[in-house]
Amino acid sequence: MKNSYACIGLFNPKSPDNVGAVMRAAGCYGVNSVFYTGTRYDHAKPFYTDTQKSYETLPLICVKDLKDTIPFGCVPVAVELIEGAKSLTTYKHPARAFYIFGPEDGSLKKAITDFCDDIVYIPTNGCMNLAATVNVVLYDRLAKGEDFSHHQDALRKQPK
Repeated sequence: MKNSYACIGLFNPKSPDNVGAVMRAAGCYGVNSVFYTGTRYDHAKPFYTDTQKSYETLPLICVKDLKDTIPFGCVPVAVELIEGAKSLTTYKHPARAFYIFGPEDGSLKKAITDFCDDIVYIPTNGCMNLAATVNVVLYDRLAKGEDFSHHQDALRKQPK
């Protein structure tokens, strides 16, 4: 996708382990920033699950309301298993997306899904871990045509 841009919104995440793993996924897939609401996890605790240390270069920003945080020109996309959601298997990702994920131990509130242009779900037997869900959505974006040539350039510049 030309002019590709992707951000993540986390609604009231619970676990620093999962937030660290989300940061790692975000770094791997070229996400531009990660926003979160709530204070349930100790964000001062090290993100030991982010072994790539994406938190050093990728913004993780606490916000009061995800609706007021939608980056300019981005399509808000809720990832939630609810009636009327579109299957990720056939979903066409917007070039500029703001993916919003619910907490590990709950669901997105209707107030959030109401302002999203799209709602997608991952067809599974049961519910997935937050970090696993983020990885699947971002990989699906990549597999369906995301341009990651800038990552290939960065990999070539890394010392061996």
